[in-house]
Amino acid sequence: MIEIRARLGDGRTSIEVVGHEGHVLDGRVCAAVTAITQTALLGLQMYAEQFPDLVSVQITEE
Repeated sequence: MIEIRARLGDGRTSIEVVGHEGHVLDGRVCAAVTAITQTALLGLQMYAEQFPDLVSVQITEE
């Protein structure tokens, strides 16, 4: 199961995506969730490059 947790409040948004679909649909759901999540992150990175004084993106690999 893929779990998505979003926390909203006080000008802050946090999104966490964990898990895997378990090969029920040959990885299609997992691939879709990954694509949407990574596209959003890449878009934010590009925006941060255009406006470095206004937006900062920090990615930590664990």
